[in-house]
Amino acid sequence: MVNGISLMLAESNVEGLARDFGDGGLLAEGAWLIVVVPFVATLAITLFGKRLPWKGAELAVGAVVFALVYGGALLLTSWFGDGIVHEGSVKIGEFGGFEVEWGWVVDGLSSMMFFVVGLVSTACFVYAVGYMKGEVRWTAFFASFTLFAGAMLMLVSAANLIQLLIGWELVGVSSYLLIGHYWEEKENSSAAIKAFIVNKIADVGLVIGIIIAAITVGTFSISEIIQRVVESDSELDDVAAIIALLLFVGAMGKSAQFPLHVWLPDAMAGPTPVSALMHAATMVTAGVYLVARMFPLFHEMAPGVLDLVLIIGTITLVIAGLLAIVQDDIKRVLAYSTLSQLGYMTAALGAGAYTAGLFHLFTHAFFKSLLFLGAGSVIHAVHSNNMSDMGGLRKYMPRTFWTFIIGSLALAGIAPLAGFFSKDEILASFNEANQPIVLLLGLVTAFITALYMARAVFLTFFGEYKGQGSPHESPAIMTVPMMVLAGFAVVAGLFNVPGQIGAFNEWVSTRFVETVGASEFLGEHATSFDVPVLLLGLLAGLAGIYLGYRLYYPDAATQKERDRLYVRGLWPVLENKYYIDDLYMEGVVNPIKGPIARFIDWTNSYIIDYVVNLVGMFTRVVGKVVYGVLDQRGIDLAINEVSAGAGFLGGKLRYIQTGKIQQYATWLFLGAVALVIGFWIKVT
Repeated sequence: MVNGISLMLAESNVEGLARDFGDGGLLAEGAWLIVVVPFVATLAITLFGKRLPWKGAELAVGAVVFALVYGGALLLTSWFGDGIVHEGSVKIGEFGGFEVEWGWVVDGLSSMMFFVVGLVSTACFVYAVGYMKGEVRWTAFFASFTLFAGAMLMLVSAANLIQLLIGWELVGVSSYLLIGHYWEEKENSSAAIKAFIVNKIADVGLVIGIIIAAITVGTFSISEIIQRVVESDSELDDVAAIIALLLFVGAMGKSAQFPLHVWLPDAMAGPTPVSALMHAATMVTAGVYLVARMFPLFHEMAPGVLDLVLIIGTITLVIAGLLAIVQDDIKRVLAYSTLSQLGYMTAALGAGAYTAGLFHLFTHAFFKSLLFLGAGSVIHAVHSNNMSDMGGLRKYMPRTFWTFIIGSLALAGIAPLAGFFSKDEILASFNEANQPIVLLLGLVTAFITALYMARAVFLTFFGEYKGQGSPHESPAIMTVPMMVLAGFAVVAGLFNVPGQIGAFNEWVSTRFVETVGASEFLGEHATSFDVPVLLLGLLAGLAGIYLGYRLYYPDAATQKERDRLYVRGLWPVLENKYYIDDLYMEGVVNPIKGPIARFIDWTNSYIIDYVVNLVGMFTRVVGKVVYGVLDQRGIDLAINEVSAGAGFLGGKLRYIQTGKIQQYATWLFLGAVALVIGFWIKVT
């Protein structure tokens, strides 16, 4: 599709804009419930989950169903009405001259994300009830899972950068808990730690970028920052490139862009429902969402950084696609596929194609979550992640097979499934942006995508079964969510098609991309398909499927013999993941664990500990002096002597307290005589 920037930034109370928006009424005013309900459910599951019939799963499912229904209502109201632009907030306090608010923004971008997160979460949560049956820490799993969804909803609803950062970090914490759910195995706990550390390194950039933006503009409010962008504020313009670069560093971590992509494949250690949600609608889409939400800053004030976004996205989409070809673990095939598709989204934003990048995020959520759930269904049946233990499963698992086929064709960009439309718009945006090299790499990756998905389908579902035991179809509680997602994988592409589509014409274009703020520039939505690019993209997908059929459809005694494609020189590099993990291990981790760790240990043992011990010894000596000399022999001795003297004098004075009046009179007389004598002596 021919596509411009396709960005609309408008507030309903701003005059002179291209078109007016509704404020969403009570529906938008109450949208804060979409965030609050999952967090309340998380707390309730933690406190009372084990006492409930489903051990907390009913609260988890109920929370995401609520988000789905509410998000769907907002999306439909936005698309079929006048659109919604609403921002609400509650002031919490102030610090350092900045207002601290909890806010929520409702516009085309957030409404789309509410719906996507709600739908994919609902499918994954219902699926998880069947998939996780009999697993350890059931209640803890659903508590963390609900926190995961709630954190993403907080992130996408955030009206200010502080709230966005809180949601961002909660997504990271909950992903750490979920990736390492089976922490008894070191491989799983190591994967969780790896994901956490890589993301924390990237988050340093995000935090610094947020601080610089807030200090420069004087607020954390996203809409006010965007407003300053639109007004071409010179003070912001001076640091805009630095802010955009730092924000993108954070986005590179969350969305696993090269070279910070190494954590995502290892994240497959978590339960499959977690993988499905993480790769489709939550954690990895957060980086793309951040760049999209702050897109005016990138586009208007930091075009050089936007070029970097294009380069990084292009590198990621190519290298990750190649890595998927050599994987035996079916979940890792899909993991590298996610990396590649995130590269498409990032590159689209880098090319200025705001709509195309978000449209692919939208469609990709449905067919990628479907594919992960399909992979989980297969793993559930054969008790192995490896395609070398599979084959011939279409005969045993027909519902899983057909839904997996739909997801694979959508991912390969075959018409008329959802991936065809969104992939085409991205390729067309490369063409329109006059990026022939990027377009060529995008077409090559489209071919590679179809090839590795054909390989996964044929090795898993065709030929003879190579595993152990008797595979079986998954129960309805797992296959029904897959069927629902398959339906969206078929029709979701119609949400943003170009041209005249009858009744759809009023809502398929700008409603999809509107976002809160204020701006006078609008991108032109495509009025027709870019037919040459469309045909090239479709042919690339069909060619990949055909080559996959020729290579992998014929059966063999073992899957290893059946896996016929091998390119000398390239395959060892791919099998070792370009040696990037080794580079990090030898260049970063081992030096830290080796000389640096030893130096830190020596410093701790012989300097810090010595100083601490010396201070302790000095304090002990001082304590002894204070206690033994000053306290016991000084203060206590003086007090005791005074007390003893007072006691002695009291004892002596006691003898004059006889109760005899004559004696008291005698003492009174003697005292008077003594006073008189003393007075007389002084006078004389």
